[in-house]
Amino acid sequence: MAKLYFHYSTMNAGKSTILLQASHNYRERGMETYLLTARFDKRAGEGRIASRIGIGESAETFENGEDLFAKIAARLAVGPCACVFIDEAQFLEREQVWQLARAVDDLGVPIMCYGLRVDFQGELFPGSAALLALADEMREARTICHCGKKATMVVRQGEDGEILKEGAQVQIGGNETYVSLCRRHWRQAMGEDVSSKKVKSVA
Repeated sequence: MAKLYFHYSTMNAGKSTILLQASHNYRERGMETYLLTARFDKRAGEGRIASRIGIGESAETFENGEDLFAKIAARLAVGPCACVFIDEAQFLEREQVWQLARAVDDLGVPIMCYGLRVDFQGELFPGSAALLALADEMREARTICHCGKKATMVVRQGEDGEILKEGAQVQIGGNETYVSLCRRHWRQAMGEDVSSKKVKSVA
């Protein structure tokens, strides 16, 4: 039975590597896949999914306002497709996530989405919020903070290395722009006092 999957994480957890490996596994067994990524993310070149370890693959692109149900239906009309893979899924619009859900339900094709859960201010991306609500299955790809704990948050830094607390939700960047942290060190980086405080007991 086809399902809508959401693989989420913070930055530098290897989402694109996992996506490319999963697609390779299908193709190694003679099954075709369909890869999509956000058009405006051109770090690896337009229409290309690439990982930090050096592997990459050509992909078609999606942009705001595009009907992804129609796009996937058109691909299926060309020939068999075992699975649809979507990178940078946090940039999907809510309506586009519903289109993906319809494609799973009505076209019978599994769709695997890979993306960030929250932005640098700790807020859910609209696409990620919709996927968390609609996905049939969710899986977390993990990375670690500099302290060794699981990283669940990300901070944005300027060219001088200073932590940025304000700005647009979407800004394309890699290791030079974003740092993954555990929640405690994210709070610290954002200027919150995280020093230990004793709580007085009530007699």
